[in-house]
Amino acid sequence: MAVRAKLSNYRISAQKARLVADQIRGRGVEEALSLLDLSGKKFAKPLAKLVRSALANAEEKNDRENAGLNIDNLVIRSIAVNEGPASWRIRPRAQGRAAWIAKRTSHVLLELDEA
Repeated sequence: MAVRAKLSNYRISAQKARLVADQIRGRGVEEALSLLDLSGKKFAKPLAKLVRSALANAEEKNDRENAGLNIDNLVIRSIAVNEGPASWRIRPRAQGRAAWIAKRTSHVLLELDEA
């Protein structure tokens, strides 16, 4: 019985977000949260918040549906970081030219399951 949590349109490139997501894939929830708390990456705090949200979803699902999930044995089964929409800005350059800058966003889908 998998439990999901989703983060949409977060203002970081998917490549940078995947660096942090790859560190916690397949780990237990407590171990993942301790790794994220010690990480110096910008995306570590929002990802820790997402893991806590998925944990709260698991507790709620357990209470509501009597699913029989053991909260202490949850692991991060899958975490997917996909590209979201990019907003475009113009940066002035020499001789009247313009350079386009992509402000990229990411979508993150996290699934917890029992070990």
